Amino acid sequence: MKVFISSTYKDLIEYRAAAIRAVEGTNYQASKMEVFGARPDEPVDACLKEVEESELFIGIYALRYGFIPEGADISITEMEYLHAKKLGKEIYCFLLDEKKQPWFTEFIEGEPGKAKLENFKQRIQKVHVCDYFTTADDLRAKVSNALSLYVSTHHPIPNPQSLIPNHQAPTGSTLPNLPFFVGREKEREIIKSALSLESRTWGALIDGPGGIGKTALAIKAAHDAPAELFERKIFITAKVRELTAEGEAKLTDFTRPTYLAMLDELGKELGADGLEKLAPDERPNELRLALAGKKALIIFDNLETLPEDERTRLFQFLSRLPEGNKSIVTSRRRTDVDARIVRLERLARDEALQLIAELAAKYPRLDRASQKEREDLYEITQGNPLFIRWIAGQLGREGSQCRTIAEACAFIDKAPKGNDPLEYIFGDLLETFTADETKVLAALTYFTLPAKLQWIADMTDLPDRAAETALEDLTDRSILTSDLPAQTYFLPPLTAKFIRTRRPEAVTQTGDALTDRAYALALQYGGGTNYEGFHTLDAEWDFVSAALPRILTGDNDRLQMVCRELYQFLNFTGRWDDQLWLDEQAEARALAAGDKVNAGERAYHAGATYARRSQAAEVLACAARVAAHWEDSAPRNKAFATQLRGSGHKLQKNYPAAIVACREMLEIWRSISAESDDVAIALSSLAEAERMNEDFASAERDYREALRIAKKNNEQENIATIIGKLASLALDREQWAEAESLAREALPLDEKVGRQELIAHDCHRLAKALLEQSRKSKFNFDLQEALSMSRRAVEIYTRLRSPHLQGAQETLAEIEEKRKESRE
Repeated sequence: MKVFISSTYKDLIEYRAAAIRAVEGTNYQASKMEVFGARPDEPVDACLKEVEESELFIGIYALRYGFIPEGADISITEMEYLHAKKLGKEIYCFLLDEKKQPWFTEFIEGEPGKAKLENFKQRIQKVHVCDYFTTADDLRAKVSNALSLYVSTHHPIPNPQSLIPNHQAPTGSTLPNLPFFVGREKEREIIKSALSLESRTWGALIDGPGGIGKTALAIKAAHDAPAELFERKIFITAKVRELTAEGEAKLTDFTRPTYLAMLDELGKELGADGLEKLAPDERPNELRLALAGKKALIIFDNLETLPEDERTRLFQFLSRLPEGNKSIVTSRRRTDVDARIVRLERLARDEALQLIAELAAKYPRLDRASQKEREDLYEITQGNPLFIRWIAGQLGREGSQCRTIAEACAFIDKAPKGNDPLEYIFGDLLETFTADETKVLAALTYFTLPAKLQWIADMTDLPDRAAETALEDLTDRSILTSDLPAQTYFLPPLTAKFIRTRRPEAVTQTGDALTDRAYALALQYGGGTNYEGFHTLDAEWDFVSAALPRILTGDNDRLQMVCRELYQFLNFTGRWDDQLWLDEQAEARALAAGDKVNAGERAYHAGATYARRSQAAEVLACAARVAAHWEDSAPRNKAFATQLRGSGHKLQKNYPAAIVACREMLEIWRSISAESDDVAIALSSLAEAERMNEDFASAERDYREALRIAKKNNEQENIATIIGKLASLALDREQWAEAESLAREALPLDEKVGRQELIAHDCHRLAKALLEQSRKSKFNFDLQEALSMSRRAVEIYTRLRSPHLQGAQETLAEIEEKRKESRE
């Protein structure tokens, strides 16, 4: 049967495609302008000739009247309708539901076409019972139902008893072959259990993101199912296309993209010819009767392409499968059904590397890739099998310019139309996203770690409940992954890339909200001594850090303010990698803006962080940059540059040079203010160089003077730091009890301030002092506290990647050995 599809074109491309899928999915022929090709006829004549040759006419009308040929008063679209009506064709009309479906302004026709269209629609509605559509999926379902109604009312309906012929029904399997399959052992066991006779479910539902391997797993599980349980293994798919290395390939000859088309195909597989000629509401029960006494395993693949009401009807059918029959269903959409649910996530690393090894046997360029390159491929694709196969295919595709995995991965960004894996997986979903869903997706593109619900609500200006509903719906469609109890959500990187390119306006809007909120958090909870505020920043850090790349490209003054407010927080919490990245990026940004003052400050802070990691060369390089940036700056800035140079010399163990630099710095600070916090810090730095140079008397003198000034100024961080350094001096002098006392005094101050590095230092000092006292004691000395303190120091140093880690580990080993000896 030939079906003519009439509509305007540019405004209804996706809708025409949906209607065409509905027609061709029922094995009828769609007559459509897309494939007319070159003809000798005039366009109008060609269209009207196709109408004449068709048995059924489907008209789809939105908000464009269409092209009016020269010399005519009506459009070609209206001519097609009138010709079908004149010939007495069966006509089904579908009108856009303007109240429920927003429409692009560019596709709304003005006068005089607007008036002609309104008049045309009014005349249609007077003579036909029209149906109204919203989305492309909605139209496809309604066209499919119309076709079923037409067949049931215009073609002879056989006696239901004759549907099941007397001869033996077909046997065997229509499962596709699998070249190879890797991993998924846990999921295969779940499906195996669901297909067993003991299971009281109809089978298994496999859901997960696009390209994650749902179809392959279903086929593999069906092949593995015991033959004695299932005489028939039947594969029916609603998938309309597949992606190869060369590009998308249509599956028109094999797809059954509607609920009724799937049932009709199942009927044919069972030998129930003529099922499609029954009324639509009679087919499911007749098919259920046909399955009685059978042992069939039915795979219904790619159900996400069906409209929701059709998926519901299919699951209702499956819930009534006769005993002995089972099914495996695949879908992106998560649904609560009477089946074992298999949530398919990305391949495990070992499974993905095994897949890559299998593909390498086919593609020589992939075979030459190193282990590191293969692991990079896993990280870039997030273990998605379709992406892995597609990228591997670019290395083997004839004419491909990709020679390495990196080049093939980069090719995703410039993949041509028709061979774009992101478009293949997500393109048909894009128009199904609601406004709220688009907003939350745009917000999630900024996060590389799971994001909290409250963050998303803040960025989208949605009420919490509206944001949560949108996120849960996207989770059900396997667009993102979530931890619903924790209310955190994550968008895979390649999905985020697609949203950024296809919905840039929404991404920009949520990005503006992100940076504004992060800026406000930095100002409210950051600063030099806002120790209580640091706890809030710590809890919100993943949110703030998500905004930093965008802040780096924005206003320079705003960027430098954020760096200043976050510096102590990043230092205290040991986020030194983040600190170095931010300071060095912001230094370059300041230089580009001609802002040498802030460039110097960023270089100074980077140097201070390198000093904490004992990286002398990097410290001195930063000191040189600071001196260059601040060459014509105020004395206080020159003091900072000198201090950094002194730190570099200390790390190089050039203590005399370090002492000279520290004294130079101290004089500058004293010239500005005799007993400022900066003077205390300078004295402490000088004392540190003197201690390392083993001038212990001078070191103690300067430490004590620094402590006096810090206490006078009530500068808690400096007080804690200097007391801890006095504990180190006592350890150097082997004054173990004095070292213990000083470390005990410093530790609660460290805790109050919250600076992780200081806590680790004083835990280590206390552990070392207790260990050494135990060596001198004649009595059994309990080292449990020393062990606890030492372990805590090691834990913090490990997290900070501190150069002090090795010394702390050695102390811990000595304590454990000493405790072992005492027990013996």
